[in-house]
Amino acid sequence: MLEDMQLKGLAPGTQRAYLRYVQQLAEFVGKSPDQATDEDFRQFFLALHKVRGLSRSSATVAIAAFKFLFEVTLRRPWPRLDLYRPRQIQTVPVVLSVDEVWHMLSFVHQPSYYACLATIYTCGLRISEGANLQVSWIDSARMQLQIRGGKGLKDRYIPLPPRTLTLLRQQWVTHRNPVWLFPAGARAKQDGAPHRNRAHGGTVSKRHSQLPWQLPERLGRTRSVFVEYSAEDRLILHYLPLVRKR
Repeated sequence: MLEDMQLKGLAPGTQRAYLRYVQQLAEFVGKSPDQATDEDFRQFFLALHKVRGLSRSSATVAIAAFKFLFEVTLRRPWPRLDLYRPRQIQTVPVVLSVDEVWHMLSFVHQPSYYACLATIYTCGLRISEGANLQVSWIDSARMQLQIRGGKGLKDRYIPLPPRTLTLLRQQWVTHRNPVWLFPAGARAKQDGAPHRNRAHGGTVSKRHSQLPWQLPERLGRTRSVFVEYSAEDRLILHYLPLVRKR
């Protein structure tokens, strides 16, 4: 199954999620997943609902994993699992205002995390996209930022605010890594590796009790912040005071 997912070009995170659900099914039924019956699947999803309160999005990933296993790897008809998908609940996302974003960033004292989070919010990036930014993706002549391998492995160009470019340059001078804008670890000045995605959410979450408003459970609403305020006031986040006061 792993080789099939690699040949299909599935993202590493998707591969891990699919394998995790297939392994959980095997452990739950005590046999190979290809021998699981309709009743096995029913009991498995029922257990997920009772124990973990399975959300619709998680159920969708689990169903997609089993569909891939049966249709692609085993080349067999797969069980009708759509019945186990919870009803979709329409909720209003928690979108931070510009002042709230600035207030939140004021609690981030590690310069590289601050620069990364500020870039994520001002450019409307996903957490993984911001953490994995590379030096060669910056087009200062056109004031654009190229995002490669985003969600769905799609590339795109987005506007790069001048102050964000200034902040990225100031951050890069501190390590001069030839590849990554936000390298991690002691090997920051060499190729090394970028920040871990979860590190940025954890950086803010450690201080969330000091904030005067409720912090969203995930920082994945960064694109909502960008889209809402850029549509209303022509990239109002461009005026976010990015350069930290010493």
